[in-house]
Amino acid sequence: MESITSFSRICGFIDTIQSCMDDYLYVYDYDNDVYHIAQKACEHFRMSSNHFHHVREEHKKFIHPEDYELVMEDLEKVYHDPTFSHNMQYRWLDLNGNPVWINCRGCIYKDSESNHLLLVGCINDIGSVQKADNISGLLSIATIQEMFHSYTGKPTNGYLLRLGIDDFKEINEKLGTDYGDMVIKKTANCISECLHPNQQLYRLIGDEFIIIDTNGTPYSDALEQYKDIRSKIDCFIEENHYEAVFTISAGILPFTSDDYYTLADYLKLSDFALSEAKRIGKNHSYVFEQETYDKFIRRRNISKALRQAVNHNFEGFEVYLQPIYNVFEKRITAAEALLRFSTPEFGMISPFEFVPILEDSGLILPVGKWVLHRSLYLCQEISKVYPGFRIGINVSYIQIAKSNIISEIISSVSQYDIKPEQVTIELTESGRIHSDVLVKKMWKKLKLKGINLALDDFGTGYSNFEYIDDIRPNIIKIDRSLTVHAMENEYIFHMLSLISHMVHTLNIRLCIEGIETEQELNRVQILEPDILQGYYWGKPCSYDEFTEKYIKK
Repeated sequence: MESITSFSRICGFIDTIQSCMDDYLYVYDYDNDVYHIAQKACEHFRMSSNHFHHVREEHKKFIHPEDYELVMEDLEKVYHDPTFSHNMQYRWLDLNGNPVWINCRGCIYKDSESNHLLLVGCINDIGSVQKADNISGLLSIATIQEMFHSYTGKPTNGYLLRLGIDDFKEINEKLGTDYGDMVIKKTANCISECLHPNQQLYRLIGDEFIIIDTNGTPYSDALEQYKDIRSKIDCFIEENHYEAVFTISAGILPFTSDDYYTLADYLKLSDFALSEAKRIGKNHSYVFEQETYDKFIRRRNISKALRQAVNHNFEGFEVYLQPIYNVFEKRITAAEALLRFSTPEFGMISPFEFVPILEDSGLILPVGKWVLHRSLYLCQEISKVYPGFRIGINVSYIQIAKSNIISEIISSVSQYDIKPEQVTIELTESGRIHSDVLVKKMWKKLKLKGINLALDDFGTGYSNFEYIDDIRPNIIKIDRSLTVHAMENEYIFHMLSLISHMVHTLNIRLCIEGIETEQELNRVQILEPDILQGYYWGKPCSYDEFTEKYIKK
């Protein structure tokens, strides 16, 4: 009975101290085939009880099937040779049946009277997040949750200051990970020296740290605290003889009485604030603003809607047409194809909002190709009624640099049985064009095929005169903003007159955009434009509306 008594005592000991431990103590009586583990294991793993017989069969319920036989073999080996210890890493199943890696260790305890063998040991959940960081000497993110649980009520004042080393990856790449670890430790020391009483500092993943202040300190103090931290880091860099020069950015999340956030929310919002600090130039701080975050969420949701639309045969996209007036023929001879996008959730979204998202996400490549084919198809249909009708199609610099859009244009013009001179490719984002040899060659291919080129938004970018020499366009389009300015300013109007003379001397046609009133029309006639465009003739509209207004009549 001694072995049973010893087993019972160990079980009692486990039950007594389990609340003081994160790990799970257990005891296994081989000879009586009974097993006891800390009760809290039942809260995490798929076991019906913390005390059970028929140990091999019961373990099948919560050991991963691929690991079961190996575990049983090892336990059998330990039983037959007590000099061995049990030490294995394998998987248990949680309450939802998901695998969780554990490290199970144990050694044999032999009862002196009955000779029964007991395996006594400890199980560590090695899949859990580490609670402390050995490099910085700080508590990790896992312990923040415990702090929030112990905190009574919600923080009504104070702040969360999230700090991140700028371009830390470069330090690891240039000087090695050991040096990077040293920088992490020294940065942690610098931040610690700037802590206020009762503030707590934690290390997050990688190069990020969090200071939590629930003392009611105004968030304006966080700005001063951030400056102190930067000053400490600058001193460390100087003392380290500038071997690694780096900066640190900060996102500040104030606590207010209106906040009803979980810890996950606080971490998410502070991550956004830190990202904004880095976005505006790094070595900066940014105080969280709900309005800016709402815009960020809207942008993210629109990005998701755009991706879904692309994956569902471009549902929600539409090509609108805006009439283009030929001054010499005194009639509408062309249209500019303009992309529009709408969803049931957001309605019609402005191109000024969704086009930059397309460009940043890379979706401009498939969408741009779709616009090309759709525009050429519409031109083909209109040409059946109005032979020689022209279409202008916008192409971004991203499409040129990252896709074979030029070859696609050439092949598509032939595919839709349209004459090359009916097509004008309008280059957008003129401010981002470079003297790129590849780009020049691609544009040259289009000109050789007889396809027209237009430099769009002239007057809004940088060094536009240089771009005229780079791509030698057929048409230059004066942006609406410059047109309006010229209507109000005689000096700008005179400048436009000189531009008009210059482009005509170079045998380039001039298009003035943004004409909305008869007064503006009469005024710009002095500039001798070749082409005019604006709401005076009509706003962009659907294909059906365009043909009804301008083609059938």
